[in-house]
Amino acid sequence: MNIREIDLPGIGKKYQLLVRDGSKLVLVVHDDGRRECYHFESPEAQESLSSVTLDDDEARLVAGILGGMTYKPKALLPIEMALDELVLEWYRVEPDSACVGRTIGELNVRQRCGATILALLEKNNGTRQINPGPEVVLTADCTLVAAGERRQLLLFKSILKNGVE
Repeated sequence: MNIREIDLPGIGKKYQLLVRDGSKLVLVVHDDGRRECYHFESPEAQESLSSVTLDDDEARLVAGILGGMTYKPKALLPIEMALDELVLEWYRVEPDSACVGRTIGELNVRQRCGATILALLEKNNGTRQINPGPEVVLTADCTLVAAGERRQLLLFKSILKNGVE
C-alpha cells in the first residue's frame, strides 16, 4: 500500500493512501482532533465518492474496530491468543498533569503499575522517541503510547495525572 503524508500548516496532517483495489483514501487529521475521510474512485479522481467527519473519540473507536480490537477475525485468532489481554493506548499529557517536568524514571511507571511506555511524541517540535529511557522528561501536550492490561493502563493514567504519591 502506498501512503503519502503531507503537513498542512495550521490545520494538521493529510494522508493519501492508494488502496489495492485501485481507489484512493484521503484522511485529514486536524489539530483540534477532527478527522475527515474521503474516498476517491481512482488516484486521479478530483471528486470524492463519499466523505465523513469524525471527532477524536469517534475516530479512535473506528481505529479500534479497523485494528481488530473489538472483533478478531478468525484467521488471526492463533496469532493474537498470547496478546489477548494486551492493550495499546495513547495518552496526551495535559498541561496541569503532575507528571509534567518529571522523568519517566521518577514516575517509576513499570514498577508501580506494570504498563510499559513504548513511545513519546512531542507536539511542539514533532520529535518521536521509541522506547524512551528513564531520563526522558515529560512535557505538557506530549503524547505517550503505552502497553499493558486494562487495569495497568488505568493506574498508568492516574500516575500521569497525579504523579508519585
